[in-house]
Amino acid sequence: MISCRNLTRRFGDFTAVDRLDLEVDSGAICAFLGPNGAGKSTTVNMMTGLLAPTSGEVRVCGLDPAAAGIELKRRIGVLPEDLGLFDDLTVEEHLLLTGDIYGLPRAETRARTAQLLHALSLEHGRHTFAAACSHGMRKKTAFAMALLPNPQVLFLDEPFEAVDPVTAKIMRDLLQSVARHGVTVFLTSHILSMVERIATRIVMIRKGSVVWNSTAGELPQSLEDHYFDLVETPVVEELEWLGPPRS
Repeated sequence: MISCRNLTRRFGDFTAVDRLDLEVDSGAICAFLGPNGAGKSTTVNMMTGLLAPTSGEVRVCGLDPAAAGIELKRRIGVLPEDLGLFDDLTVEEHLLLTGDIYGLPRAETRARTAQLLHALSLEHGRHTFAAACSHGMRKKTAFAMALLPNPQVLFLDEPFEAVDPVTAKIMRDLLQSVARHGVTVFLTSHILSMVERIATRIVMIRKGSVVWNSTAGELPQSLEDHYFDLVETPVVEELEWLGPPRS
């Protein structure tokens, strides 16, 4: 469902993504991991058609994102980093607008909207303007918008960041459910404990290059330990001035 061959993107002399090769099958939940600045967002932007590759190729649903335009966008759902909400629209209005954009019948849009509002515990806030929503409500609204058109591929940027444990569990269950129905999920996340529970494929990127790509079951150790070994080693420094004053 997602295929990359020597995918490369340069900005002047800087190589943000360097000859990335990747295959993600239908129904997989692929976690794309790496530190800030590793090339994750650039890769996702090329996959969703927001950015053209410098060289190499990418296919999503068999289509070239840079050339397919609207045809591809009708087949994918996206939860962007900035959430893409309008301050002067309510939670419900965002979902109704999404259905209109994707060309769904209004009755079907209303039915799906009601189900998503209930599933994500947004019913009480359906008439709340986005500007007045908490970050968690905004995240759930954007997540619902990505699900509403029943996409073939979901691209999710940090879906579990800044949501409460109950919401994270609901989102995890929904993603596992859509994956069982054949939807491909491609997500970035810094919450490794959640990734370890949900992902079926793990891809790690550092300085624009893939340093690990396997099924989740092929990890030789815990995800956290493997991430620290390959991608980013924590710096531990003793701060002697912290703590109660010494007599």
